[in-house]
Amino acid sequence: MSDPALNAAERSRPNNGLLKFSNGLIGAALIILIGYLLIYVAFAINLMQFPFDYDQGEGFELVDTIMFSQGEWPYQDTDVYPFYSSNYPPLFHVIAAPFVWLFGPAYWYGRLLGFLGTLVTASAIGYAVYREGGHKGIAALSGLAFLASNTVFHIGPLFRQHMTMVMFETLAVVVLARATDTADPRRRRLLLIAGLALILCAGYTKQLAYATAAAALIFLFIRSPRTGILCGIGFAAIFGAIFVFLNWATDGQWWLQTISANVNEFYPDQTIGLYRLWFSLHGFLIVPAVLWALYELYFGRLSIYTLWFIAAVANAALSGKWGAGDSYFATSIAALCLLSGIFAARTLKRAWNFPQNFYSRLLVNPFRRLSPIIYGAGLIIIPLLYIGYAAATLKMPTQGALFEPLAAALHLTPNADNGFYDSAGRIAGGYADIGHFTTAQDIENGWRIVERVRQAEGDVLSEEAAFNLLAGKPVITNPTQLLNLWLNNQWDSSELVQMIENQEFGLIVLRAQFYPTDVLIAIGNHYQQTDTIPMNGFSYLLLEPK
Repeated sequence: MSDPALNAAERSRPNNGLLKFSNGLIGAALIILIGYLLIYVAFAINLMQFPFDYDQGEGFELVDTIMFSQGEWPYQDTDVYPFYSSNYPPLFHVIAAPFVWLFGPAYWYGRLLGFLGTLVTASAIGYAVYREGGHKGIAALSGLAFLASNTVFHIGPLFRQHMTMVMFETLAVVVLARATDTADPRRRRLLLIAGLALILCAGYTKQLAYATAAAALIFLFIRSPRTGILCGIGFAAIFGAIFVFLNWATDGQWWLQTISANVNEFYPDQTIGLYRLWFSLHGFLIVPAVLWALYELYFGRLSIYTLWFIAAVANAALSGKWGAGDSYFATSIAALCLLSGIFAARTLKRAWNFPQNFYSRLLVNPFRRLSPIIYGAGLIIIPLLYIGYAAATLKMPTQGALFEPLAAALHLTPNADNGFYDSAGRIAGGYADIGHFTTAQDIENGWRIVERVRQAEGDVLSEEAAFNLLAGKPVITNPTQLLNLWLNNQWDSSELVQMIENQEFGLIVLRAQFYPTDVLIAIGNHYQQTDTIPMNGFSYLLLEPK
């Protein structure tokens, strides 16, 4: 039971001037975050026009998509020519495959899908916040806050599957939250099926979604053990059947390439650094998200949103693995934007309710008479949290007619490539060196590399797939996947090393040199660097036979 005295105090009207001032601050926060959205849109459009790998690995996502469009599995035997395989589940590439039929191999449609996925996620966050809190301004700020995150800004418009996974996860928890609040049994069953299907989609987009699956099933069990058990059995049966089929259809390569190859070395310092980065960027919203979780724990009912937030934050510890990074925090960012939005909306709508129990008597009752003052402070503090968040996540070009004077006014100097400023800097290992805009010079230099690949005799071994695809050459290997397997003693390098020693490649193109050590040694012994071409902030090394 809520306290009538408290409710009466909460119903008292605040000073009209204070309300106007609060609304003005909310308006200011909206303007800033909408400005960030426009920069994000410009960045996405810029990347869609860039015909090469922006983030290493995009090209192999495109190769996976091409193979699915041709009815082939990308989970191949890496011990034999062309030594290619993928370490990701199929759904994102299957969704993108029809674009190959219509437009041929290209990066723009995979980047478009990733970008649109972030917009869907932001809309789902805004919907959930409005449904739970009833405040349109805070709902809009919550969705915009997700898009404003440096991590989301960086990876959202890439030809990568991570943000599509986050989209499915977010939609799933929103649908399941609605299912448990629905009185109509038939509608509840349909929503449960839809929510679990969305989690299934997330899991077969990227393996990292297992944490969301666990949070959802735990939530369903807490609310109704019978429903939770039945849903768990059904979900496991369907998930397992698909898994077994994929493993059978690929002669066991599915297990080897997507599961065994992903057991990578763990670097604790990288995880610690990325958690520090996560908090430094999102702390203004993490604090209210945690406060809402504590409120549910001690004064309400644990929601699927809170369990999802806890699972996502814990799962981000895997960011310390080799090959991982700040993208592993994307799900937690969606969850914290949602929880902090509910906290903010409940505060501004005076919708807090503290039932009489030990914790309310200890922590709440002494402050009941101060509730009007606390509410007045909340009117100011809540919008300031979003303004503070906007300041913490500042990122923008510092060049051009629009941005150069603004950067000068803010005393910003570039700390990333191509005159870009990123508030996150480079304080943690595993933080992606991306987010800047590409230039016409980058594109010109990329085509120079393509021309060298086209002119080379025979096959070309390139660390990025775009050059081979655009030159009409076969794509040989997926270097990071070979390295994953090699580090786990699951790859026989003899045939590829023999080809290198025989100088069967007319040209080798390196960037990050992510090939296994024995491959790099063979390249160093039998090839010599003849040119270096800069593109997108990286130096591409072109090597020819000695």
